[in-house]
Amino acid sequence: MKKIFILLASCLLTLSALQAQELTNFAFGGQKPIISPEIVQDSVIFRLKADYATVVKLSGSWLPNPWTGTLDMQRGENNVWSVKVPLPSPEIYTYYFLVDGVAVNDPQNVLVQRDGTRYLPMLLVPGERTENYGEANLHGTVSHPWYHSNILGMDRRLTVYTPYGYENNPKKKYPVLYLLHGAGGDEEAWISMGRTAQILDNLIEKGLAEPMIVVMPNGNPGQAAARTLNIPEKPYDWRDPANRDLYVKSLCTEIVPFIEKNFRAIPKPASRAIAGLSMGGGHTISASILYPELFDYICPLSAAGSATPEQIAALKKAGVKLYFLACGNTDFLFQGAEEMHTKLTEQGLDHVYYVSDGGHVWANWRLYLNTFAQLLFK
Repeated sequence: MKKIFILLASCLLTLSALQAQELTNFAFGGQKPIISPEIVQDSVIFRLKADYATVVKLSGSWLPNPWTGTLDMQRGENNVWSVKVPLPSPEIYTYYFLVDGVAVNDPQNVLVQRDGTRYLPMLLVPGERTENYGEANLHGTVSHPWYHSNILGMDRRLTVYTPYGYENNPKKKYPVLYLLHGAGGDEEAWISMGRTAQILDNLIEKGLAEPMIVVMPNGNPGQAAARTLNIPEKPYDWRDPANRDLYVKSLCTEIVPFIEKNFRAIPKPASRAIAGLSMGGGHTISASILYPELFDYICPLSAAGSATPEQIAALKKAGVKLYFLACGNTDFLFQGAEEMHTKLTEQGLDHVYYVSDGGHVWANWRLYLNTFAQLLFK
């Protein structure tokens, strides 16, 4: 009995030591915990403990040159490097540290977004523009159902947002927004970087948007799902004319029916919207051209695509309720948006042309979702 007691006591001491070691990792040996990033009035401070570093820099998406621009950090007490910068305007930004030339994420920041195969810490600056990017009081549900695509020859993963109250009222049906990502993204891009769940939760809670289902497919025809699931990809040659619009056809003839069968979706054009950014904006335009009577709400964002006068006339004849065209005024695709706006005007298709500051960035696409979601299904 004595041996058992000694063994138990030894295990408890070991567990206590392990727990203390875990806490030490956060408090760095009992020292004052490091806070990073820390917003202080009109400034933000970034900190990183790097005992053996010789040069530490900060790279942030708000800098004049977010691709190569950096700020030097200074070594302080206990080898904590820091830099204090003016607080950027309200938005969500990403950043990382360069430690002796090696990119390092902020170990103190739990806010992280995934961009393709990169994970980056987030800096959310509060303000009017970002008030719907944080958590609401009433939360919808995000799920990842799978559907089978005969067109693409595989089972494929979707991300689906259902609004607060969906599970509690089995008789209520909802309109659906099909929300498409851009090149390099996948079915989690709009959730991770676009803050879709937070934006819809807040707008619905405030009565600014109709409760809706949001479907976010994977727009890469060779992928079954995001690469983080480590599923082998199928070879796909997008230059082959035989592969033209395969994903768009799968979206309209397989995903839409799947959603309307497996979710409480209203199966009418007046209850369907489609929107997408960049490549997804091109998919949005293509879907509206191939199936002009499928969606009553069409929202190309920073879109890589256009339409002929005849195709626009078909949309007008179909009775589109909202055509929301948006682009940043320094976007490399802005000229295409201007030309599309001219074509829509010449063909007499009523539309909203939303021009924002800035370029081909998520700051704009979050803004557009927060804007056009309030116009849907009204």
